[in-house]
Amino acid sequence: MLPTFVRDTPDGTENGDFLALDLGGTNFRVLHVRVEENLQNLLYKKPIPEYIKKGKVEELFNYIADVLAESLKELELKEKVLLLGFSCSFPCEQKDIDKAILIQWAKGFACSGGEGCDVVKLLKEAIKRKEESEEHNLLQDYKIQPVAILNDTVGTMMSCPYKDQRCEIGLIIGTGTNACYMEEMRNVKRVEGDEGRMCINTEWGGFGDGDDGSLQDVQTEFDKKVDLSSSNQVLKR
Repeated sequence: MLPTFVRDTPDGTENGDFLALDLGGTNFRVLHVRVEENLQNLLYKKPIPEYIKKGKVEELFNYIADVLAESLKELELKEKVLLLGFSCSFPCEQKDIDKAILIQWAKGFACSGGEGCDVVKLLKEAIKRKEESEEHNLLQDYKIQPVAILNDTVGTMMSCPYKDQRCEIGLIIGTGTNACYMEEMRNVKRVEGDEGRMCINTEWGGFGDGDDGSLQDVQTEFDKKVDLSSSNQVLKR
């Protein structure tokens, strides 16, 4: 049960142009979102190469910066500062809306050097390396400012109130599964303050992580075989 530092859902008055990066278990996506027109333009979607999933964490984020730079050729927004939201579909302990420490890899990822690091800092460093490279690229022509890190489940929940203001739960059933919900701050023990509400990332896909025996009565022989072939054994079962 992880705090997200998202304190409210959209009320429909938001507007502007934004970029979104979605690092999931299978695909990596870059999106241009124009909120006032409810426009979602998918700039890039492609499976993440296996060698990237198993390499160094710097190589993963360099790949993300490379793809982001290539995707910008579809836009004509060089005069604007583009605020960027980063959806990271891996368990992270958030310290603030723009700071999140990677707890562990999952979904077949096993990059070295990433666990325990701030993923927003890794992203900013990769973007800076790309901007300062001698070879010209579109990241040098745009002003991109990463401002928020969130889980894909939270992103799902945050997109729904534009259609139904009652939506306060997000649910993902894909490569992995997870859920989030809006909670009263007085019940959030890991963050100071009692006023208002905050979205909580349940990370329910991690139930039974480790060898504590909590899944022993429900695991089948097939579950055990799948686990043995996983790069994250005894995790996310």
